[in-house]
Amino acid sequence: MYGLILLLIGSAAFARDAAAQRDAAVLHRAEKALTDVIVHDIFSPPVASRIYLYTNVAAYEVLVKAFPGRYTSLFHRLRAFPDLPAPGETIDGSLAAVYAFMLVGKKMVFSEPVLEDSLQMILAGFKDGLSGSVYNASLRYGRQAADSIIAWSDKDQYKETRKLPRYRIIKTEGKWIPTPPAYMAAIEPYWNRIRTVTLDSASQFRPAPPVPFSTDTASPFYRQAYEVYVAGKGLTPAQKHIADFWDCNPFAVTMEGHLRYAVKKISPGGHWIAITGLASKKKGEDILGASRLYTIASIALFDAFIACWDEKYRSNVIRPETYIDAYIDEGWRPMLQTPPFPEYNSGHSVISAATAAVLEGLLGDSFSFDDTTEMEFGLPARAFSSFHEAAAEAAVSRFYGGIHYHAAIENGLVCGRQIGLWVLQKIVAGQD
Repeated sequence: MYGLILLLIGSAAFARDAAAQRDAAVLHRAEKALTDVIVHDIFSPPVASRIYLYTNVAAYEVLVKAFPGRYTSLFHRLRAFPDLPAPGETIDGSLAAVYAFMLVGKKMVFSEPVLEDSLQMILAGFKDGLSGSVYNASLRYGRQAADSIIAWSDKDQYKETRKLPRYRIIKTEGKWIPTPPAYMAAIEPYWNRIRTVTLDSASQFRPAPPVPFSTDTASPFYRQAYEVYVAGKGLTPAQKHIADFWDCNPFAVTMEGHLRYAVKKISPGGHWIAITGLASKKKGEDILGASRLYTIASIALFDAFIACWDEKYRSNVIRPETYIDAYIDEGWRPMLQTPPFPEYNSGHSVISAATAAVLEGLLGDSFSFDDTTEMEFGLPARAFSSFHEAAAEAAVSRFYGGIHYHAAIENGLVCGRQIGLWVLQKIVAGQD
């Protein structure tokens, strides 16, 4: 009899573990479906980070309420975050969480029908295993959570910034101007007005000031530009691969004669969300553990983009492409397409360091992984011994690509790590 009891307990535990892994796989599917739509709809990197934030927070908060005692609600931890009541009916927490995730996602993308198709496929997987009453109660609670998070998002100043006037170029020597081949308008010049969720303000972790502009060949500014120029002319195959791997340009414009076309790619934030998913799968996280990783990573990404964009449009530093073309070598072009916003500081550096810091805090500073994110875009996987190593490579890739000076990269890494550690302090303290 004792052996039978142990067998039954073991079988029940195995069933619970299998269900947890199954449900985590459903969340990973939802994340990938959302990323695919973000790529399709060509959202800018800051806007993409906003979409990841609200979708993941919705799923996490449902799971915390459905499975109390393991992790803490984000109420009182994020700025103006709503207090979602506990479910009043018997629900399947995983179904409710993924449903909330997808409802919020549909509200924030353009290609809503595409995300709806993915949602219906996910829902079909839950129908057979649940009673009608539990299934419907789960959807009701998921919608309640989604409505609460959408109402919270409506007050973050995003809609207000859509109505602000077009950015006016500052026609002063040393300031940023649009770059070839598309000469695109400035992206999100008012992003520092978006409500942060953990930072006290967009400028809480301001980096050191950029190198003062100068055209003097003996000046630090000229020397840092010349570094980019020399490096770009002598890139090794390995450096070119690193630049390509971390390019993450959502809208890379290519010119062939009079023909112009664009290639859609994953955003920098989307790349780090994918890394988070890869790490979660390697760790064997269940749906609540996976959701926690995605959510804290998305919080770090969101606040890091706000802080970085705050500095970009404050210092408004000229891009290497513009400077080198004007003062070093007319007609020089970088390996990568220069993004349409000011140079300082490096967005890749800030958001990579911030996300790496939170993932290290949650999974350890020697967590190795194979980054397969770019394989669908034709690039082989890269192996990393830690998140820090990946962040450092993402940062230096922008130097190899010819679109950032070293100062923007180095100071961006410092700023990003400060943000990541701050997020850990605000969100994780007291949960473990």
